[in-house]
Amino acid sequence: MTQYFLTVPHDSAEEPTMESMQEFDPAELAAVLAAVEAFNTELKESGAFVFAGGLNPPSTAKTVDASSGEPRVLDEPFVEATSYVGGFWVIEAADDAAAVEWTTKAARALQGRIEVRALQEAPPEA
Repeated sequence: MTQYFLTVPHDSAEEPTMESMQEFDPAELAAVLAAVEAFNTELKESGAFVFAGGLNPPSTAKTVDASSGEPRVLDEPFVEATSYVGGFWVIEAADDAAAVEWTTKAARALQGRIEVRALQEAPPEA
């Protein structure tokens, strides 16, 4: 089985806050949260779930840069962007078609876009 990385993009450089979350229609937010929970349950029951998580916003990022020799810790993301990854799933699927099927379910649950990519497999041992 191949592992796949499903990413949840935030299409704005603006980071969600507790105040901005209050702007969502409570019924719509509850429906999305329920749909995501149902998706997670289906993933787990099928055995495709490896792990998932939400990421803190880019303003919390630190970048360790050792490209000039001595590592330096920078209080910033490694790249400026107008959108960013807000969360992810790692799943196992038999092939790309099965991974796309799971990704389609995730996109429906979140009512948005989800990117899917296979994780690179380790090279065969010599």
